Amino acid sequence: MAWTWFHRLASPPHVYRTAERLTPWFAWSAAILIVAGLIGGLYLSPPDYQQGDGYRILYVHAPSAWLSLLVYTTMAVAGGIGLIWRMKVAHAVAASCAPIGASFTLAALVTGSLWGKPMWGTYWQWDPRLTSELILFFLYLGYMGLRAAFDDVQRSDRISAVLAVVGVINVPIIHYSVVWWNSLHQGPSVMYLGKPTMPPSMLVPLLIMFVGFTLFFAAVLLMRLRGEVLIRERAASWVREVVHS
Repeated sequence: MAWTWFHRLASPPHVYRTAERLTPWFAWSAAILIVAGLIGGLYLSPPDYQQGDGYRILYVHAPSAWLSLLVYTTMAVAGGIGLIWRMKVAHAVAASCAPIGASFTLAALVTGSLWGKPMWGTYWQWDPRLTSELILFFLYLGYMGLRAAFDDVQRSDRISAVLAVVGVINVPIIHYSVVWWNSLHQGPSVMYLGKPTMPPSMLVPLLIMFVGFTLFFAAVLLMRLRGEVLIRERAASWVREVVHS
């Protein structure tokens, strides 16, 4: 049963129609949760006793940073599946992930810099977490650059997938950098074993934002995947039926 489901994911028409059905559910759920999380984080939660209202950028920064890692991991897994099982849809998923992940990574870097100026006195430090996150951004750009460098789609799929798989080693480095090295960056306060250090009034909106951003990623990924599948299968008869329906 599991293998049947897995092989159905190799069917572009099946993936396209499934993505079409699921996109509104993810999109509306994401919109509701993000609005709720922003209201809770920006208006209902109290100021931090040390950072004041400056900590509220966390409600955009932390989910963006989380998604930068999640999207890259998804891209690498999809690329690996494409390399091993030669699934064109898997490569389409990886290609669809890259611009989304680059956007989240850039958002994490920018919001982190805006937070760092009042808290550290500077927009940037060559801190292990910041540096490895910047490398992640360059990996996204490198992946997209490799895809654009070849006219042969199959060749660009293979070469870019290798970069995605090799580059995934940077994901645990980013995650554990504040544990492995001395870092100016704040240590883990939510995603670690043990009781979170944030009070519920601050934590609950943040968790809502995490879920909302994740669902937003799923919705945008499905929309981009539909377009990617249509481009790759543009000569197929089922695409003509979709376009003219």
